[in-house]
Amino acid sequence: MSQPVRTAPVQVSGDLYAEVRTFYAWQMRRVDSLDIDGFAATFTEDGVVVHSNGAKAEGREQMIEGMRRSLPRYRDIAPRHWFEHLLIEPVEGGEEGELKVSYYTLVALTDRAGGITFEPTFTVEDVLVRRDGRLLTKYREIHRDAPAEQ
Repeated sequence: MSQPVRTAPVQVSGDLYAEVRTFYAWQMRRVDSLDIDGFAATFTEDGVVVHSNGAKAEGREQMIEGMRRSLPRYRDIAPRHWFEHLLIEPVEGGEEGELKVSYYTLVALTDRAGGITFEPTFTVEDVLVRRDGRLLTKYREIHRDAPAEQ
């Protein structure tokens, strides 16, 4: 899916940018270590993930269920999620501190022999909220990248 290119209307502070990057580093280390419960805990209780195939997980319990079903795929594989080109902006009309974050992701899979394969690239759109002083993902939509229509 081709994603529209635009500039963020509001630039966030360097401190907030660093906080968001650190949040994603912790979130992805949980998923890469297959800490399913820890990963789900980085979402709000009613958080939603919409996968590129249209499948939707609503709430932490559904997320955990889906991830547990996927575990055999990662036998003898070390996954690594790489996020880059983050665009962070406040959600207009959203709750205080709510952020819209868009970024590109690349997933590398390393086998026991050190061989590396890559998943297709994706563009991800998140809504982050602050609960009890910490960031959580409220909504995530994942789009598989594809060439632009010509």
